[in-house]
Amino acid sequence: MRIVLTGRRIVAGLGLAVLAGLVVAWSGVVGVGASSGHWRITYHGLHWVMQNSIRTYALFEPEPPADLDGPARIRRAAGHFETACAFCHGSPLNPEPALPTAMTPMPPGLTGAAAKWTPRELSRIVRHGVKYTGMPAWLAPQRSDEVWAMVAFLRALPQMSGEDYRRAAFGQASPEDPALARCARCHGVGGGSSGGAFPMLAGQSEDYLVEALAAYDLGTRPSGFMRLAVDGVSESELRRLARHYASQPGLSEVSVPDGSAGSRIAFEGLPARDVPACESCHGASARRNPSYPRLSGQDAAYLAAALRRMGEDAPLNPRARIMHTIAKRLPDAAIDAVADFYAARGGAPSP
Repeated sequence: MRIVLTGRRIVAGLGLAVLAGLVVAWSGVVGVGASSGHWRITYHGLHWVMQNSIRTYALFEPEPPADLDGPARIRRAAGHFETACAFCHGSPLNPEPALPTAMTPMPPGLTGAAAKWTPRELSRIVRHGVKYTGMPAWLAPQRSDEVWAMVAFLRALPQMSGEDYRRAAFGQASPEDPALARCARCHGVGGGSSGGAFPMLAGQSEDYLVEALAAYDLGTRPSGFMRLAVDGVSESELRRLARHYASQPGLSEVSVPDGSAGSRIAFEGLPARDVPACESCHGASARRNPSYPRLSGQDAAYLAAALRRMGEDAPLNPRARIMHTIAKRLPDAAIDAVADFYAARGGAPSP
């Protein structure tokens, strides 16, 4: 009988504790203002939980690429970091920005991130963000190539001087046109590939560029980099920027067979694999749809990576289905061959 009464008292006590907690929460006396900060025990407790969670879920992240720390990959993320991350985490140009000091928890500086986290743990943080901290998830989590570019940049950040960072994050030119300056951080004024970090834009079809920018804005062409870059930009501004890059010397529609394996794929396709000739859509034919991209002079690494990604992903844009189907049928050797063939054509735009 005494055991039953004790059990009832425990249950009643727990019920009263829960009720008291609900009353306190309902009363509104618990401060949620960022200005109040965290108790030290709360901060350490939350940080401990976060570290354990990242360590566990990082086991499900893909293995990093063999060339993770390549210069093109690092360059690819620099402009995005300046736009989306530096105002909270600081940079070599502004190590202690004012905004984070008023946040709870305060965003950490990232100069020690590479020493504290493994590449797969950094991948987990970049791809999925961290709850209750203001750290957002990647806008296109399926784009592992972009996530790994940001990981590579974070690993390189501690060794960057202010001038190194400036060159990587802002590019070589800073035009007075604000919209163009935003694009030029990565693509330069001339629309070059910056050593393979970005696709060549110079000389690309204006219609193709406009449609691509609109697809990035809608999310039907996934890219964490580009969706943020076009966010809030008007349709007329996007058209104007597309017209600028289309007018630069670079990509062309003229390709001549040279007898190589890539040339045969471009002009004849792979009939045994039901792959049509690339030139039937991307060549100089008067029947070619202007919304299809020009390939002659495009960066080889970009073309190869894009084809492989199409072969792995499901298209979000119905118009892209045909290319995803074709990419799935292309063996790796064929992808590299046709990418090399097109990269050897076209002009050489300014950076």
